[in-house]
Amino acid sequence: MSDLKQRLLDDMKVAMRDKSVIQLETIRMVRAAIQRKEVDDRTELDDAAVLQIIQKLVKQCSDAEKQFIDGERQDLADKERANISVMEAYLPAKLSDEEVDQMVRQAIEETGASSMKDMGQVMGILRDRVQGRADMGALSGRIKSLLG
Repeated sequence: MSDLKQRLLDDMKVAMRDKSVIQLETIRMVRAAIQRKEVDDRTELDDAAVLQIIQKLVKQCSDAEKQFIDGERQDLADKERANISVMEAYLPAKLSDEEVDQMVRQAIEETGASSMKDMGQVMGILRDRVQGRADMGALSGRIKSLLG
């Protein structure tokens, strides 16, 4: 069992003992998504794959939160925000804007990128380096601004 899956299991047990409803529901949701993926693919997921699932769930909850706010359902938006807070505890620390800029410049130098045609190469290098620590949309925008 991967370290992250074990941590989720341990935290779920603690949440049950503490009767922490939001934390328990959120961890169960994450564990169910992990188990669904493992059954579908018939494999044991490693920490990187578990992180991808958590990131996907955070994005889904974020989108749902925005929709609930637009629909004037603050109670449901607050629940989604609480779910996001629990899941973010399992994600790596976010990179600062300066760190992202430095990594983009370094990747551009490594690839010798000089125009927008080379953006795919730069993204390919950065994808693994910033996995879970930076928003890929914002990263793409920074690359475009530096190459364009």
